[in-house]
Amino acid sequence: MYYIGMMSGTSLDGIDLVLVSFSPEPRLVCSLLHPFPTELKLQLQQLCQPGDNEIEQLGLAEQKLAHCYAASVKALLTKAGVAASAIAAIGCHGQTVRHRPDAPFPFSYQIGDMHKLAMLCQIPVIADFRRKDIAYGGQGAPLVPAFHRAVFQNPKQQRVIVNIGGIANVSLLPADDGVTGFDTGPGNALLDNWVMRCRNQPYDNNGEFCSEGQLLPDLLTEMLADPYFSKAAPKSTGREYFNLAWLQQFQPERYNPADVQRTLCRLTAQSISDAVQHQQMQQVFVCGGGVHNQVLMADLASLLPNCTVSSTNTLGVDPDWVEALAFAWLAWAYQHNIPGNLPEVTGASKDCVLGVAFLP
Repeated sequence: MYYIGMMSGTSLDGIDLVLVSFSPEPRLVCSLLHPFPTELKLQLQQLCQPGDNEIEQLGLAEQKLAHCYAASVKALLTKAGVAASAIAAIGCHGQTVRHRPDAPFPFSYQIGDMHKLAMLCQIPVIADFRRKDIAYGGQGAPLVPAFHRAVFQNPKQQRVIVNIGGIANVSLLPADDGVTGFDTGPGNALLDNWVMRCRNQPYDNNGEFCSEGQLLPDLLTEMLADPYFSKAAPKSTGREYFNLAWLQQFQPERYNPADVQRTLCRLTAQSISDAVQHQQMQQVFVCGGGVHNQVLMADLASLLPNCTVSSTNTLGVDPDWVEALAFAWLAWAYQHNIPGNLPEVTGASKDCVLGVAFLP
């Protein structure tokens, strides 16, 4: 039996899907990036910030998202030549529209009608992975360190897995089996926001816009003074916090736009390196969309001179599919009664089997 992992993250660049077999190690069989329709992407972006008539807009977006998810599953199965009946379950993250782990009553909300998705695909869906961890006092994020430990930890090496999506997170995997991890801050989110504003491009292809600019040290210092960066773990964040409104407090219009982009790139790299450099790690492996930004990768290498910095390709796992693989693993873990969170990462009071089953 196969599992499907689905991830649509804070970058909103599309739906990552993987078809995975377990033996019990995960093996990637097929992968697919399914784009969001433009109208749905705009609706999801709007829901990430407070606005008018939110409940009505959320309900409509949930239904459209379920249909989009189902279309992406069918496209993956067609590409792989695999029947729906061969799939044990779909592990679907859903689309985060609010992540408030530090609110007086903490919550994290991922949308997508999973009953509809299960019905349309005629495949069981495992979803709602974050809220049980929050119920036990955790942040509900990041969830990928448990998967990183299962797949990437090595008893002879001090490793760090860095996932750079819209938000960046790290999994510190020491050789002695202890694991820590947290969101370091913005990954690609601010870079994507700024290049969209300045050049009407959805992302900075290969860091080309970054490469046109010069680093602004004073602006970088101002940004790094944000309390999030010095906050102790466990901690997690989202585009609700790191967005254009956050950037606007620094009056970016005072500067050359390319210089701002270059500085945002260093902000991502610096906040990651600050989380890593005092941990005596030897190897840093990067996954997520940020791995394709050559300026960002060069910044990480220069800021971490005592580590080797490369992509998870070095470990035999395509960096574009690591997070989707993690949600296939979480669905497999749910069905095998294996905890999917790490209390030392999220701050939860106990380890938990994560997810809820939605049956067709």
